[in-house]
Amino acid sequence: MDIDRIIADRASSDVISCSVDATVHQAVALLARKRIGALPIMSDGQVVGIFSERDVIYRLAEEGDACLARSAGEVMTSPAITVDRKTKVDEALALMTKRRIRHLPVTDGETMCGFISIGDLVKSRFDEVQHEAAALRDYIAHA
Repeated sequence: MDIDRIIADRASSDVISCSVDATVHQAVALLARKRIGALPIMSDGQVVGIFSERDVIYRLAEEGDACLARSAGEVMTSPAITVDRKTKVDEALALMTKRRIRHLPVTDGETMCGFISIGDLVKSRFDEVQHEAAALRDYIAHA
């Protein structure tokens, strides 16, 4: 299965993102309000980085609450690691494991068309395994 099937029923306009110029305080407030762990950071319609809870924690440890006045662009992880909509779920899981990340922007050329979490991928694999198990049980029952 590829990433396109995971994001097929999601509108790209529903992706919650943040401007590179937003303050860390504003980005944190958005994370909290939406109850999410990361945001793609956009500049001129392009994904330029990812702003995550980890980014905030690391900066708070270094600078204290002074980091809240910085721009999200100064604190984000950049460049953003992305996947194409045709990337296989297993490949995306391997990438996330190797890079120790939990969120990936999905791109179609230069345009972001989705945003997925490791939870989305795990759920997809779980559903696939459940479907395969049901098919095997059905096959055995009718053989």
